[in-house]
Amino acid sequence: MKKVICIILTLGVLASCHKKKETKMDMSNPFFANVERLYGIPAFEQMEVKHFMPAFEEGMKQQKEEILAITSNAMVPDFKNTIEALEYSGELLDEVSACFFNLCETNNSPEMNEIAEKISPVLSAHADDIYMNEALFSRVKAVYDKREALNLSREQQRLLEETYKHFVRGGVNLPEEKQERFRAINERLSLLTVKFGNNVLNATNAYRMVIEDSAELAGLPSSVVEAAAETANEQPGTRGKWVFTTQTPSLLPFLQFADNRERRRQLWEAYATRCQGGPNDNLALIREIVALRAERAQLLGYATHADYVLDDCMAKTPQAVYDLLLQVWKPALAKAKQEEATYQAMANREKGGFTLQPWDWRYYEEKVRQAKYDLSDEECRPYFQMEHVRQGIFTLVERLYGLTFVKNSKLPLYHPEAEGYEVYENDTLRGVLYLDYFTRDSKRSGAWMTEFRTQHQTEDGENVIPIVSLVFNFPRPTATTPSLLNFDEAETFFHEFGHGLHALMSRCRYRSLAGTNVSRDFVEMPSQIMENWARHPEMMRLYAQHYQTGDTIPETLVKKIQSVSYYGQGFMNTELLAASLLDMDYHTLAEVKQLDPVAFEAASMEKYGLIPSIISRYHSWYFQHIFSSSSGYDAGYYSYTWSAVLACDAFELFEQKGIFNREVASEFRHQILERGNTEDLATLYRNFRGQDPDIHPLLRRRGLE
Repeated sequence: MKKVICIILTLGVLASCHKKKETKMDMSNPFFANVERLYGIPAFEQMEVKHFMPAFEEGMKQQKEEILAITSNAMVPDFKNTIEALEYSGELLDEVSACFFNLCETNNSPEMNEIAEKISPVLSAHADDIYMNEALFSRVKAVYDKREALNLSREQQRLLEETYKHFVRGGVNLPEEKQERFRAINERLSLLTVKFGNNVLNATNAYRMVIEDSAELAGLPSSVVEAAAETANEQPGTRGKWVFTTQTPSLLPFLQFADNRERRRQLWEAYATRCQGGPNDNLALIREIVALRAERAQLLGYATHADYVLDDCMAKTPQAVYDLLLQVWKPALAKAKQEEATYQAMANREKGGFTLQPWDWRYYEEKVRQAKYDLSDEECRPYFQMEHVRQGIFTLVERLYGLTFVKNSKLPLYHPEAEGYEVYENDTLRGVLYLDYFTRDSKRSGAWMTEFRTQHQTEDGENVIPIVSLVFNFPRPTATTPSLLNFDEAETFFHEFGHGLHALMSRCRYRSLAGTNVSRDFVEMPSQIMENWARHPEMMRLYAQHYQTGDTIPETLVKKIQSVSYYGQGFMNTELLAASLLDMDYHTLAEVKQLDPVAFEAASMEKYGLIPSIISRYHSWYFQHIFSSSSGYDAGYYSYTWSAVLACDAFELFEQKGIFNREVASEFRHQILERGNTEDLATLYRNFRGQDPDIHPLLRRRGLE
């Protein structure tokens, strides 16, 4: 999985307990200690699991008092005493929520899971207490109704509009009996989605394929074998053997290179059946999540959950999403069928005697690539040492935007493996950036950007810098080799850094509008545009250097990488679009009765004609983007394709003017990266590009036109 963003505060994490004992605050709790912290960074080194529940309770108590102060205000409601007062409420709760839920993704433990399952329904209930508070809404509505006469700035107008809309979408206009059901649904969903994500993490960590016979390692690169041996040596029972897991850095190279077809099948099926039955079963959770989401949407007057979600996005309607996805699906599926025929023909020539299966696809894709283009992942990896890719990105960002990154070993770290950087522009500190590179059992799979603090201004107008984290699951270095990335992993680094820039370069007044707090189908644009630099020849010459010799990547290899840019696009686009269509099919259900996720997914994929040798990028039972609390891509997985249309169209301007053109970069920064959600997003895009987005650059770039 690429590209996942954890935006905790948009998931209803502004909340308050129903009943709380009046207790004295323990000042040893780092959330309560009134001490100055470097750049306001959370006191990670002092945090213990026991600190979170008291901090949540105090944070919710404080916000509840702040809300009461707003509703008790005898003055006529105005923008400052109502809208801004609400916006600035819950500061402690914001900090606690960001720390806790981010650490659940990177430093997970049974104790953290227990707290998550306990606190999530409580947080949901308090969010409902706020957004169904009639006295509070009456003040918000009073300001909203006279908005034309208030002489507000554009950002203030946007905050007012978004605040009002949040209350309406939060159920404030529902009759009392429906509000009660609405609250119950929200609380239940908050628990179910936490359980879903925990099940996926537990199931992923539980599986280990142990190999004792070295003959079964045939075809695997030495670096993959060495990493598997080191994994085996971590446990007494497997020392001297080789262990492979369903974590991406272990799974994908094995599927790509292992000659042993039976072992490929074994590992693939372990990956593909996670959470389908057994102690971490997610099938019943999916059934209930889909049903509750549909019911909640209908309570608010929407036909389906997708209608509810998309009404607040650029796409606006499910039909617009389906139209886009199917426009790309047809050429992508045709290309995938051509690829399948090629791979089957190679298997036949090798007298395989079998029909191509999902565990064969990557193996034959790699063999055909080597035969046709004389290019393999293992030829590329030596030129994409993780540290070199990182430095290349730093160089690019300095050339485009004038930002520099200074590693500071004194910054508090949320995990010993993370690195902390100060981000400067002309000697002015603009933010703090954490980089967390490698797979570990306490970290969920994938890659994502998140924030411990969003850029904003205080009530006094002082700028508060963002604290941003980029989290990956790159292969670990071994005793003899540094972390060497394949090209997809290098591209992922660029992608997540694009999200990071969106947060770091934010210049907004209000936290809820700042940085990446934009609709799902826009948020992936700043990240996907960065991918274009990863593969551009001019850029590769800056960062792709052999890890042993220091030699710049040779022109012959650059040309090979460029020549295969269309290779495998049928598979890549088809599995991505299949997942997007599956997501939409679940969330356009108006009635959910006796839903069987296994049968539903099979019927959905058959309807679109997906070939059996390719599955949806994620089977339903481990599709965390749409069923886990950490992602929030429900009825939104299409956004990767929607945003890619914007990104490909936008990058054409860089190609026309020069990929390091500071003038174009400055305009992109001013119109997109700095603006957050302070204006209509389609307007922001047109302000930068001078036109509406065109789908043809996407189709051309993916070889689908």
